[in-house]
Amino acid sequence: MTLSRSESRQKEKAQREKRRRRTLSISIVLIGTLLVVAALGLTWGSKAGLPDWFSWPGGGAEQALVNDPDGPDDGAASPEPTDLPDDPASTDEEGNEEPDASPPAEEGTGEMSELISLSFVGDMMPGEYINRILLEKGYDFPYQKVLLYLSEPDIMAGNLELPITTRGTPIEGTPYVHKGSPEALPPLRDAGFDVLSLANNHALDQGLEGMHDTMKHLQEAGIGYMGVGNNDAEAFAPYVMEARGFKVAYIGVSGVIPYTHLKADRNTPGIAETYETKRTVAAIASAKEDADLVIVMVHWGEDAADKPKNLHRNYAREYIDAGADIVIGSHPHVLQGFENYKGKWIAYSLGNFVYATNPKSPQGDTGVLDAVCNKAGECTLKFNPMNVIGSQPTPLEGEAKQQLLERLSSISFGVTLDSEGSVIQQGTAAKAP
Repeated sequence: MTLSRSESRQKEKAQREKRRRRTLSISIVLIGTLLVVAALGLTWGSKAGLPDWFSWPGGGAEQALVNDPDGPDDGAASPEPTDLPDDPASTDEEGNEEPDASPPAEEGTGEMSELISLSFVGDMMPGEYINRILLEKGYDFPYQKVLLYLSEPDIMAGNLELPITTRGTPIEGTPYVHKGSPEALPPLRDAGFDVLSLANNHALDQGLEGMHDTMKHLQEAGIGYMGVGNNDAEAFAPYVMEARGFKVAYIGVSGVIPYTHLKADRNTPGIAETYETKRTVAAIASAKEDADLVIVMVHWGEDAADKPKNLHRNYAREYIDAGADIVIGSHPHVLQGFENYKGKWIAYSLGNFVYATNPKSPQGDTGVLDAVCNKAGECTLKFNPMNVIGSQPTPLEGEAKQQLLERLSSISFGVTLDSEGSVIQQGTAAKAP
């Protein structure tokens, strides 16, 4: 069954963005007022006989902030409020919502556009190893340094690497068994996430009870999901989101499943598998009939390997030949490279994102991948380099940023990443779709 994002979900994301922009505008006005007051005070002080050096320095950082509300273009993301009161002007005296009179360029409102922005991250485990941090600092803690990267895209997606449940029977015979609290989901949604793939080796860590709880809690939180279901028809069904006049279908599949009986089948609940490609290819072709863009999020590969298997490179090509526009990989817990096949993009692994990792190891390297696409499926990619420090993805700058971009170029196939993170096919110039 094909699902689509509700109208209320679109409004919620648009309202959060409006509140963020409104807060930024108010802050700028307050800063400007303070600067004017300070300047007047200093001018008075100078007239009162204070020394010449006691005057406002022109062209400083404070003045630049007034002239440029977005601040210096250093690529760093600043924390932003996520739980602000609604705009008083948006309701009438009886508390009823009034029509939105804001400009039509607001994100996530479903207006027609020639382009759409899609973003992706890798594995997320908002629980288990980082439970202590989440309980001490709040479930929104992992996203505080990267909110701009997560809230700006029209659609934000990632891989949820654990079941969300307070119940369940732990699976036996596997080295790692996980679970997370339902309290983790509202902050994840508020940070900007719209859709999560559940097609991975931990989806049934707490049995079918845990899988069904995860589905229920995601629905209650207003977050879309795909990759599991009560049978293979449900598990392979795309989650379809509509934004800016685009229909974008997300399909989740896994090539890493602990036991055969956990695979979804005609009468068996479980995970959409891709140990072979037949059912995945069929799901992609079916989704392409109705969607403008088809995104395949696939769990595959070897742990800690920075290069994909040739088998999986072939699988990615089959997905694209069937109609996929972008293929996004996860599971190795480290970054892998990029490839362009027939004008379509493959990201073999986006590494860890919300995880307990050593920031000095390859498992600490991460980032947000941005794609800007047209309805022909022509996309430009940009990777925003980050490092997981204390369970917080943190944007990289300077030499550290360049080193990570250079390493990604060295493990990619026929593409390079420039100094800003744009992914460019070798022999071609970067251009907008």
